Order: sequence, then C-alpha cells, then structure tokens
Amino acid sequence: MSAIKETHFNFNKQTGFYKGKVRDVYTIDNNYLVMVASDRISAFDVVLPRAIPFKGQVLNQIAAKFLKATVDILPNWVITVPDPSVTIGQACDPFKVEMVVRGYLSGHAWRTYRDGGRELCGEILPEGLRENDKLPKAIITPTTKAAVGHDMDISKAEILAQGIVSVEDYEQLESYAHALYQRGVEMAGERGLILADTKYEFGKRDGKIYLIDEIHTPDSSRYFYAEGYEERQANGEPQKQLSKEFVRQWLIENGFQGKEGQQVPEMTDEIVDSISARYIELYEYITGERFHYDVEEDVLARVERNVSAALEKL
Repeated sequence: MSAIKETHFNFNKQTGFYKGKVRDVYTIDNNYLVMVASDRISAFDVVLPRAIPFKGQVLNQIAAKFLKATVDILPNWVITVPDPSVTIGQACDPFKVEMVVRGYLSGHAWRTYRDGGRELCGEILPEGLRENDKLPKAIITPTTKAAVGHDMDISKAEILAQGIVSVEDYEQLESYAHALYQRGVEMAGERGLILADTKYEFGKRDGKIYLIDEIHTPDSSRYFYAEGYEERQANGEPQKQLSKEFVRQWLIENGFQGKEGQQVPEMTDEIVDSISARYIELYEYITGERFHYDVEEDVLARVERNVSAALEKL
C-alpha cells in the first residue's frame, strides 16, 4: 500500500511551504492554504520513522465532516476538500495557544494527577479521582503552540499576563471551545462513543475568529466506547479507546516516551498494518460511513492533479 510520507509540490502561485509533524502546508498567493494530511505519524512530539497508509485520509475526512457540522457555532477556514488527503482553505493568523478541552481524567492529565499534581493549567482537580473518571465539569487546559519541540502547559492567567491573547479574544475562544466540545460530545454519543478530551486551534482573518486545522480526529481527540464504560470504571479496568493512545502505549511498552537517549522501537510491517487498520476502524465508527480505499498506485500524482484543478477555480 502506498503512503504519503513527504511531498514536494510546486503549485501555481505558490508563495510558501511549511512542513509540520504530520501536515505539509502550501501557501498560495499569500491568501490560501493547501493542507496535505500526510501519512506520517507522531507521538510524544516525535515523528515516527514509517508512514501509515490511509492515516492522512482518515484524519482529513473526519475533520471535514466535523468542521461542516460546526459552522453554526463559528466559521472555519475550509473552502474545499478536493482530495481525500487534502483541504484547501483561507489563510488565518493563528493564535499561539491550543485550547485543550477535557471532560475526563485521561492521558497527560491523568499522568499529572497520578504523580501528585492537583492543579493543571490553573484548574484545580478534586481528590479521589481515578484514571478515566468523568470530571465534575469540562475544563480547558491550554498549551502553547510550539513551532518545534514540545507544546507546554500554560494557564489562562499566564496567557493573559504575557499578552499571548487579549482578554476579549481569549474569553471568546473559551466560549467557542466549550460549545465545540459539547457538539462533539453529542455527535460522539450518537455513535456510541464518549469524547473524553480534544483540542482546538483558532486563527484570525480580517478581525474575525475562525476555527482552523482539524477537529475531533483520533490525533486531536480521545474517544471511549460508551458501552461498558461504567462497568470498566467500577472494576478499575482500562477503558476501550478509539484514539492514538494505543500507539503511545505500544511505544511506552517498548521503552520509548520521546526522552533523550531513547530509541523508537522497530516498526514492522505488522505494526504498520495494524495501526492503519485501527485508524480505518475509527473512521468508520466515528462517521458511520464505510471507508473508501483509493488504490491509485501513484498517490502523489493524484493529490497534485486534484489540488491543481481546485486551485484553478479559486
């Protein structure tokens, strides 16, 4: 199976290029962005050595579905989705924070709590919680948006004190993040899932706030299966998840957490295929739709053809 590990396109009126951890972003005429969801995969802020077939398509198409389903809450950056792995949209000036919304004590929040922390990004966590317990209310635990390296936890007070975001804008971002999370919770519930936590990114264009990047995907969110959740919690059992956490767990079990001196374990064909299958399972479960396999041999030629045709119409 072919996978998009990296791209080197040169589109008409291209004025910039940025290679992120998993996305290749082309700026067109200083006005539009062509975001290619590659099949690279990252964990612990490290890009793993092998690409995962169809992963980019899964993320791009889930994001497209949820962005379309939330336009009544706020506008988003999307203009068109011309290819299974590509979105074209308006260039926005991004806020330098990510809004992480947590409804459950999982992942990084749980690890902090387990190690004795009772405050996360200025939010006080009550005593007596267990991993994956539902929080009394959804909380926002922002992170700085790092160009390279690790994103860092930051509190609302620190964001405002450092002038990273204005008071007026930050309060609007909070309101949007909570509304988006609530919509995500409702849509997940319709599919028998629990949206445990997720993150949102926002930008500004012509003085207006837009939702940018992907939302409610397995790379930006953590889902639990609703069926059996209460029973597993009562028995102290791990929750059955639909998220990228299974990749992180595989790495942890093999001695890798992104720390200095650690080596990424070997990614065999079996591991790569299993990760691809999990992403496709997640797509079908979240969307309720069958995954469409595009089996063109030259996936890069397909992307270039579809994007070039779409750009001619802008």
